[in-house]
Amino acid sequence: MQPVRYHVLHETRYDYGSPVSLSQQQLHLSPRVLPWQLVEEQRIDIAPAPTLRRDGADAFGNPVSWIAFHAPHETLRIRSLMNVAVLPHRPADLAASPAWEAVRERLAYDASAPLPEDLDATRFLFESPHVRIKHELADYAADCFPPGRPVLLGAQALMAKIFSEFKFDPEATTVSTPVLEVLEKKRGVCQDFAHLMIACLRSLGLAARYVSGYLLTRPPPGKPRLIGADASHAWVAVYAPGTADGWVDFDPTNNLLPDTEHITVAIGRDFSDISPLRGTILGGGGGAEPEVAVTVVPVDEEELPEGLLADPLEEA
Repeated sequence: MQPVRYHVLHETRYDYGSPVSLSQQQLHLSPRVLPWQLVEEQRIDIAPAPTLRRDGADAFGNPVSWIAFHAPHETLRIRSLMNVAVLPHRPADLAASPAWEAVRERLAYDASAPLPEDLDATRFLFESPHVRIKHELADYAADCFPPGRPVLLGAQALMAKIFSEFKFDPEATTVSTPVLEVLEKKRGVCQDFAHLMIACLRSLGLAARYVSGYLLTRPPPGKPRLIGADASHAWVAVYAPGTADGWVDFDPTNNLLPDTEHITVAIGRDFSDISPLRGTILGGGGGAEPEVAVTVVPVDEEELPEGLLADPLEEA
């Protein structure tokens, strides 16, 4: 199995209405190392230079950077550059997974000591800030999980149902739109569809986690690839004991099982755990919406877009 190698550039810029005197931020912009994903090179450039910076891992094992600014600044630029190699990892036979009821019962609490992998999966069984557990969500998914169906075939059916019944509409929701409202309106974006699928699975007693990262998009035939034309993406991982990694990814926005064209950055209970950039500021004229640009380019392309491998940022 040969890996597919990528250059990725993720740029974020804030132009504040007035100087920010104090700022603290948490960054999930470094890709995660996985059995099928190798991080060959990665750096994060920040301007102005932060007063403090600490790199480490969060509670879910994701790379994270914490930065703080103690001097006034009117702009903030953050640029994450990475080279990542992704191996094929799509499961060969979804039908070989255990029945979904067996997985549910395996994760249910009892007095015996759980297996370590099951104990880790239980973190993704319960409600989280963007995911509810409601009978309406279990009812919506029920026809995808008839008695005895393998858990991964059920997840595939639920993914296909969301894809066919929901419309991609970036104007329909915001980051705070409740998942039950998404279910009612049947419109949203990748983040909404991931939260909805996770909520349906957890409402059935199954463990599901939120995955953030990047998806390779292709320019129209004969057209050059443009810098910043891509975007962050979100999909779902379902716990399936006995599979190679114990977790299998599903992309309800595109109705496919992620493989070599999905690049994983972070894994959490929902978006709130692993948003690319979050924090607090003092000043700034009421806050500003960031400008975000993402570029994903296969390394084997003959010509890389100009500006992709840029020099380090200068002080803003």
